[in-house]
Amino acid sequence: MPKEFDCRFFASEKPCRFKLDCSVDDTCPQYQSMGKRILIIKLAAIGDVLRTTPILPVLKEKYPHSQITWITDSSSLSVLEENPFIDRLLTANYENALRLQVEKFDVLICLDKDTVAASLASLVKAEQKLGFALSEKGHLYPLNKEADYLFRLGVSDELKFWQNKKTYQQLIFEALGLGEKYGEYVINLPRKYTSYGEQLVKQWGISNGRLTIGLNTGAGKRFATKRWEIGGFVELADRLSNDLKAHVVLLGGPEEIERNKEIASRTKFPVIDSGCHHSLKEFMGLIHQCHLIVTGDTLALHLAIALKKLVVTFFGSTCHQEIDLYGRGQKLIAGVDCAPCYKGSCDTMICMKRINADGVFHACKEVLHINGLLKR
Repeated sequence: MPKEFDCRFFASEKPCRFKLDCSVDDTCPQYQSMGKRILIIKLAAIGDVLRTTPILPVLKEKYPHSQITWITDSSSLSVLEENPFIDRLLTANYENALRLQVEKFDVLICLDKDTVAASLASLVKAEQKLGFALSEKGHLYPLNKEADYLFRLGVSDELKFWQNKKTYQQLIFEALGLGEKYGEYVINLPRKYTSYGEQLVKQWGISNGRLTIGLNTGAGKRFATKRWEIGGFVELADRLSNDLKAHVVLLGGPEEIERNKEIASRTKFPVIDSGCHHSLKEFMGLIHQCHLIVTGDTLALHLAIALKKLVVTFFGSTCHQEIDLYGRGQKLIAGVDCAPCYKGSCDTMICMKRINADGVFHACKEVLHINGLLKR
């Protein structure tokens, strides 16, 4: 096999980034061996993809000479693009599924408990496989003994809801045999998107340095049980505006258009409805302009963590212990007998009703004070 086929920069169907003719001889000054070829299969959801990124710098430290390929769902590409630790980013589609069955890897990592991802993990050729795959009987199973605890967490409510005290990062690091030590999420937000956020707050008349708090009011389609009540956001917005003299910005996606309009119409003090039309990276640029984000256990939470924002978040139907705020926030936990439940809908929504605006407001004050943004 020609030497260039092992070069991490070789593109095969087009010139490499250096525009050098690698077929002339074997003395290319830019040649670098691929080293260990690592494939990461993590397709969805976007927040889960993002909170898996702490494994990247550790893998690069463990395998300094390596080429990391990550295959993910098209919806998750935005949070992985321009990541300095990913050498090749692939979209999960038919063509790439075929391609990966031809290639061979040194290490395969599949952290999705999903039949599509697990099927691909079973088919791809690799010297070492970690995480999960699909058996010939159509069942998920752990590929290595270290992944057994994470596997059992998915099939035992008692273990997941009550016994487990580990964060998601601890769980995946242990499943991969990387230990428990982990760092921050890894994300790269290009300057044009931070500029996008800067221009918006300028248009809204938010002066430099004035306290700006973003209220993410939605929770996505899958878990309506993560959504806090409109009345809670209305009361909180008024208290943040009046007591803390903060700019309050309503955040959300297409599903929150009417919700945010209603909140804005009911507050006694003016709030800014940021609109629900932003792309994911534009939304990140907007979050970047806020000092503090108030949100449920949803994508905005993980984006705020990745962007190192202060966070106040509330949990009802999901497990709070799996979320690491990296010392930059507070969690409010419903504490009702039926939670967590991981139900997508609920007739009573008792857990979210248990979270009151006064508790969220005082958590905001405490987080802002601890981080020097608010005096007692």
